[in-house]
Amino acid sequence: MSSFVRRALIAAVAAAALAGTGGAQLLPSVGVPVLPPVNLPVGNLPVAGPALQNFLGQSGVSEAVAPTLNTVSGLPERLAEAAPSTLLELRKLRLRELIRQYPRELDSDGSGQPVRRGVLVVLDPDQASLNMAVRSGFSIVRYDRDAELGIQSVTLAVPRNVSAREALKRLRKAAPRLQADFDHLYEPAGGELLPFAGALAVNQGPGRGPRIGVVDGGVASHPSMSGASIEQSGFAGNPQPTGHGTAVASLIVGNQGPFRGAAQGASLFVADVYGGSRAAGSASSVVRALGWLASKRTQVINISLVGPQNRLVERAIQVLRARGVQIVAAVGNDGPAAPPQYPASYPGVVSVTAVDARQRALPEAGKAAHLDFAAPGADMAAALPGQGYSKVRGTSFAAPLATARLALTGSIQRLGSEARPGKGRVGRGIVCGLCRTEPKAVRAK
Repeated sequence: MSSFVRRALIAAVAAAALAGTGGAQLLPSVGVPVLPPVNLPVGNLPVAGPALQNFLGQSGVSEAVAPTLNTVSGLPERLAEAAPSTLLELRKLRLRELIRQYPRELDSDGSGQPVRRGVLVVLDPDQASLNMAVRSGFSIVRYDRDAELGIQSVTLAVPRNVSAREALKRLRKAAPRLQADFDHLYEPAGGELLPFAGALAVNQGPGRGPRIGVVDGGVASHPSMSGASIEQSGFAGNPQPTGHGTAVASLIVGNQGPFRGAAQGASLFVADVYGGSRAAGSASSVVRALGWLASKRTQVINISLVGPQNRLVERAIQVLRARGVQIVAAVGNDGPAAPPQYPASYPGVVSVTAVDARQRALPEAGKAAHLDFAAPGADMAAALPGQGYSKVRGTSFAAPLATARLALTGSIQRLGSEARPGKGRVGRGIVCGLCRTEPKAVRAK
């Protein structure tokens, strides 16, 4: 097997995991060349444990990791059949592969979570502690003062040839008063976050309804959103249209024929924290995005992304919650054996899981520290960049439906009164249960 094919196979495993079990499901790529299906050499995957190898070795499963990046049709359901231990291994493999593909940009925090290489962030530092850090070999590369959130952070460059994990140990020893952390990445981080060769959705003026924020990838133009109020801003470069961001936005404000978003007429503010790069979506970008959304006076913010606990992100969410801004987040799709994901697991955040058309909780849904609601997240359609629709599955797509209803009802209490029973772990119940658009109604791919 050529080295090119081997690299493509390994990358495809990560892409498949992102599409089927990642922290937030991704849509089919548009305009991406398709490599021919290849039988996966399971025994040659040094990073796959027995549970994953056994799963990938089953008859009819090899296409789940073949490098066919233009479709995920059938893939989530197939992966959902896997045992929790297998989903957990897929998660580890996906994150490891992401770090391997971007060695200049990314490092590991020691537990397998991707972080920005060569930097640490400190929250509201005192000058004396910063001086101690500098004397210990760190250097200040950026000051961030978010006037809207009242948060000050400083990005420190770590000493040369020192890993992020070792650098954090040194910094805490040298300046123990500093609230230091990694600059963690938040998913999604798959191929569908690469720039789409099309236009961004154009703002059609102020909406009539509530002001809703979205932290995600950029939103592409689509007929269902041709009359929507959508303002976008980039926090990892210029905003770039993506499949994931487009789907999430369409589920909130879309309106075309039988396709209906759950909060048509709302003013949507989209903060792109990826800029088209898989190596983006850092905690510092998320916080800057939240500050911008706060300046736009958004009432509810949807975050269909997941990652680990992070001091900077936690503080920003605490500030917003204290002001009465509601944060809705997806619980992730790495199965119940995966660690609780954030921001869904932070206190005060409305955590959302997904159910299928039969009101059953998705087996691949993550297990957050607390679970508030479920919403449709399978057997449904969402907009593709440019035109057309795709079948989507995952908690990524349940969260915006819950976000829309929360924005329209105005309170958790009213939203709770709408919740209906479901099967499995659905928190207080299913909301927006009638918001699903059947794939066949819009000829979804």
